[in-house]
Amino acid sequence: MEAPLLNGVAVAIAEADYEPVKSLGEVKHLFFTETIKLWKLAAPIVFTIICNFGINSLTSMFVGHIGDVELSAVSISVSVIGTFIFGFMLGMGSALETLCGQAYGAGQVYLLGVYMQRSWIILTVSGFFVLPIYWYAAPILKFLGQADEIADLAGWFTRLLIPEIFSLAIVFPTQKFLQAQSKVNVLAYIGFLALLLHAGMLWLFIFVFNWNLTGAAIASNISSWVTSIAQVIYVVGWCKDGWTGLSWSAFNDIWAFVGLSFSSAVMLCLELWYMMSIIILTGHLDNAVYAVGSLSICMNVNGLEAMVFIGINAAISVRVSNELGQGRPMAAKYSVYVTVFQSLLLGLLAMVIILIAKDHFAIIYTNSKEMQAAVSKLAYLLGITMVLNSVQPVISGVAIGAGWQTLVAYINLGSYYAFGLPLGYLLGYTKHLGVQGLWGGMICGLFLQTVLLLIILYKTNWTHEVNQSVERMKRWGGQKVEINNTADYT
Repeated sequence: MEAPLLNGVAVAIAEADYEPVKSLGEVKHLFFTETIKLWKLAAPIVFTIICNFGINSLTSMFVGHIGDVELSAVSISVSVIGTFIFGFMLGMGSALETLCGQAYGAGQVYLLGVYMQRSWIILTVSGFFVLPIYWYAAPILKFLGQADEIADLAGWFTRLLIPEIFSLAIVFPTQKFLQAQSKVNVLAYIGFLALLLHAGMLWLFIFVFNWNLTGAAIASNISSWVTSIAQVIYVVGWCKDGWTGLSWSAFNDIWAFVGLSFSSAVMLCLELWYMMSIIILTGHLDNAVYAVGSLSICMNVNGLEAMVFIGINAAISVRVSNELGQGRPMAAKYSVYVTVFQSLLLGLLAMVIILIAKDHFAIIYTNSKEMQAAVSKLAYLLGITMVLNSVQPVISGVAIGAGWQTLVAYINLGSYYAFGLPLGYLLGYTKHLGVQGLWGGMICGLFLQTVLLLIILYKTNWTHEVNQSVERMKRWGGQKVEINNTADYT
């Protein structure tokens, strides 16, 4: 395969595209090669995301030792309102994974800084649009059926977290900018330092100063802004290729960019909000404090595992977008297959660990024996969810890297909200199976979505995806980009 051409000038490619594998030895060599490439990217990204998630998880752990009502309120705030906003802002920022990754692969590195600034603008404006959700969290939660005691406390806590919204408008685009260039180690260092800072502030504000939930909120805001500022400092000071300074070009074609960002947001929001909705439905059950609290602990553990696969999601998104930008369809295809296989093995391992520790892991979050027993009853559903969540985020990462956001959004809408959610409601309320019925029905929706995405992945024509990448570069980069002699690999 010849190198892609930018304005008629060949861009050097480190290695030629893969040939179709024809023997077991070639499969082993390919598996080893792709594993190294994947985990060089994925390991720092996974560590970074676990650190970022750990900020919320640590907050729940510290607050859980204040009281059960406080735990349920903070869990509702983080799991419902926080996830709603997190999903939207992450989705809006995920357009950069498609554009930055493919631009970097095609050699148009100078565009990355412009894309990032454009995304800063869009996400900051988006933050003002979602601000009322934080301000009116208490009445929203009551409207959704949460108990007044929990909703009022959760709403008050959520208002204190408003500064965090606008830190996300900086964090997400900056992360995508760095990930597209494989500059991921610095993200890991920043994430780890922010996690240590957050743990220290939680202990100081809650147990020394006795600020309780106010202290937890202050710690969260400080940690999120320290992360965003540190990332920007690194970009401006050490990323001279992709960052060429502030540019008015960031305002060019901004509405078209909003369209791609919104498609990404819809795709990811439908995924993140799906599991959030089970928390809302659980609030209608009897004994809501224990039902919501036990489920929230399970969702917190599931979220911790999901952070690993969201990190792999980001890594495979970078791999796919870079390979498509370079005009290497077989490399994109095989990187996807290797990643899905490894992720499934990790998901099975996580399920085994949860089932072994089902009677014990809840003690990390609560001292209540009743709450620990309620969590133990849900452990088998948590294990199944972990297996499905090991594959699904990876395929979503492929979708982002290839630019399939709209298609996946339709699949999510049908699998989750037309099938899984109604089935969960039927089992939970009509059949009186409670939280087990709600969760079981929603697992069926997650299974359907995973199967459909696997079918689409199997039928993908990767040469067509390379051509689509070229078209995006023509549209967004204003450059003549051509891929020559691309074999028709499917």
